[in-house]
Amino acid sequence: MVRKFRRLKFVVPLAVLALVTSACGGAKVGDDAGSSDAGSKGKCGTVNLAVNPWVGYEANAAVIAYVAQTQLGCKVVKKNLLEQVSWQGFSTGVVDAIVENWGHPDLTKKYITDEKVAVDAGSTGVPGKIGWFVPPWLAKEHPDVLDWKNLNKYAAQFKTSESGDKGQFLDGDPSYVTNDAALVQNLKLNFKVVYSGSETALITAFRQAEQQKKWLLAYFYTPQWFLNEVPAVNVKLPPYKPGCDADPKKVACDYPDYDLNKIVAKKFADSGSPAYTLIKNFKWTSEDQNAVAKSIAVDKLSDEAAAKKWVEANKSKVDAWLQGT
Repeated sequence: MVRKFRRLKFVVPLAVLALVTSACGGAKVGDDAGSSDAGSKGKCGTVNLAVNPWVGYEANAAVIAYVAQTQLGCKVVKKNLLEQVSWQGFSTGVVDAIVENWGHPDLTKKYITDEKVAVDAGSTGVPGKIGWFVPPWLAKEHPDVLDWKNLNKYAAQFKTSESGDKGQFLDGDPSYVTNDAALVQNLKLNFKVVYSGSETALITAFRQAEQQKKWLLAYFYTPQWFLNEVPAVNVKLPPYKPGCDADPKKVACDYPDYDLNKIVAKKFADSGSPAYTLIKNFKWTSEDQNAVAKSIAVDKLSDEAAAKKWVEANKSKVDAWLQGT
């Protein structure tokens, strides 16, 4: 569900990067193996989709892959990669498309503006928002906790064994783009950022906090199917203004609103592959994404089965994506 966006400026050490493999066959970013062969005009060939570690993204990739395979005859190779690592694959052909991008102005400048190996393929139609959230029970019983200025008053209530003598602020996957450590410091909050490790762990924490009336302050985001189950409530931070997050160490403002978009390799965009047209045309709603994500996360359907279920119920939307392919 999640994210200077959403997620941290995560620098992958070269030793770690060398171990990052695809979900299908072990190709690394930088390998020639698995590179796109979508170059012949009008033919699909192989399409390499990056899959980043949150279920909303997985839902996008599942539906795009299913339509590409069943309607266009493509071979789709999904590659489980962190956000920043995905961009590195554009120049080698190891990654053809990122299908839910949360901002990343630094990567946009590097790979689109400067190196010109990637291009913007348009909006997914889904707005994204990151922020600080508390469980509904807490917002109801202590409504003043929804203003960051009151958080220190309650810091002791948020303490855990991992946060020591400070309140705990729970983050997600360490690879997500987050400004939270800087926010805690610059807003002079008596909290310690603790990483849960995954989107699933964040969801579990919110579910337990609501059921057991535990104090929880955590990073979360929309779209996210889980908010239909536990409608976590956003804590008000100092308002976002353009440029207020320009220096990661000095951030003292809320996260911006995002128009989630798709980024593709320029070589792939120029290839004539109908899969590029499909990805460019792909556009749906938060409700669409949440429906597929819930099928995967809650109903435990495979990506293919979840995509098939949605595609069969939304033929007109899929037909629109296929225009021009």
